[in-house]
Amino acid sequence: MWAGVAGMLLIVAAWVAGLREAPPPRLSLLYAAGSALLTVHSVSIGDPVFTALNAAATLMAAANLARRLKKC
Repeated sequence: MWAGVAGMLLIVAAWVAGLREAPPPRLSLLYAAGSALLTVHSVSIGDPVFTALNAAATLMAAANLARRLKKC
């Protein structure tokens, strides 16, 4: 489990480092949809690490989409 938590922390650190510029809306929308589906899957198999990671990915992608659309 420690490897999963460490991996999750590294991924979140990468997201934080990449907050300067939002990706294109199409990419954010696909990422949000995919992450949301993976969150549902993670919940269904009872995996708390991947549930947290995928839920955070969904929120991050949705926030990036909102930031990008706000600029338009």
